[in-house]
Amino acid sequence: MSDAKPAIRARALEIGFDAVGFAAAETSEDAKRALADFLAAGRHGDMGWMADTAARRGDPQVLWPEARSVIVLALNYGPPYDPLALLTRRERATVSVYARNRDYHDTVKKRLKHLARWLVEAYGCQVKVFVDTAPVMEKPLAQAAGLGWQGKHTNLLSRDLGNWLFLGSVFTDLALAPDAPETDHCGSCRACLDACPTDAFPAPYQLDARRCISYLTIEHKGHIPAEFRAAMGNRIYGCDDCLAVCPWNKFAQVTREADFLPRAELTAPRLADLAGLDDAGFRQVFAGSPIKRIGRDRFVRNVLIALGNSGRPELAGPARRHLDDASPLVRAMAIWALRRLDPTAFLAERAQRAADEPDAEVAAEWAK
Repeated sequence: MSDAKPAIRARALEIGFDAVGFAAAETSEDAKRALADFLAAGRHGDMGWMADTAARRGDPQVLWPEARSVIVLALNYGPPYDPLALLTRRERATVSVYARNRDYHDTVKKRLKHLARWLVEAYGCQVKVFVDTAPVMEKPLAQAAGLGWQGKHTNLLSRDLGNWLFLGSVFTDLALAPDAPETDHCGSCRACLDACPTDAFPAPYQLDARRCISYLTIEHKGHIPAEFRAAMGNRIYGCDDCLAVCPWNKFAQVTREADFLPRAELTAPRLADLAGLDDAGFRQVFAGSPIKRIGRDRFVRNVLIALGNSGRPELAGPARRHLDDASPLVRAMAIWALRRLDPTAFLAERAQRAADEPDAEVAAEWAK
């Protein structure tokens, strides 16, 4: 069925994907070993699902035994602005580029299903579609399919599109000849490693998620360790530093997809406004957004850390108002932010509240 590849590629590009490649339904031994090492070192942190699904993640044949080929597809979400520009505006919030509009899972999956329906009609094959919520090692498969290579920051890099790429895949029982894999072109560059605010890369091509701001603000469900809070700056959802500094982005293009362009209210939102969201307000503002999945409490936790990093004493008010919040996550970071912004108010509040605090970690914040 190798002769089907030009037609499949043309159809995928017509549907709106920006790059298409073909790989065998298998994972390299290097990729399997890297996954095993990552999990063995505990670098996945709270993401227990990565260990639970390791067998399926490490081998497409375990995930779906009928799979013979994988069509790997990429959508460009290149921003029309400097992703790092807001980091110096400490009264404003910085949201990762990918989360400033609609949830990309919906957009990518819709196009994957469109392509899958066409494949079934055209070739009578079996198919399964996956975005990154499934246990699929998209980046090694994308490299095997020639779309790019995993850079030192562990994300996929393309010589044509830079590193602002969403990936999806269509598994099929069609036997399609694989494309030539891409080779590594990072050379001696270490811009991404040096840019990381929390030193989350133990070595090139290795990530310790437990130190990564994207993990801490999105995946981590508990109190964010004190050692990382100042380094978070005003990043309230994700972090783009390692992506933004990559020299290969000189070839990046602004996305053509309206779903990936920033909503006006998330272009430079005020921290004071975001801190005031209750659960209903949070759900309303972030309906259809990937931010919604972390919930109001974790979101406000992140916002309060950014407030504490703002250096703006006039922003102590929102922190003070959250000292009675129902969520221990929020109360703890309200204390932390208030201590940094208004030490006198912190001491006065501590004298009144600390003895009555039922949560041990929140009480520990009062004791500092």
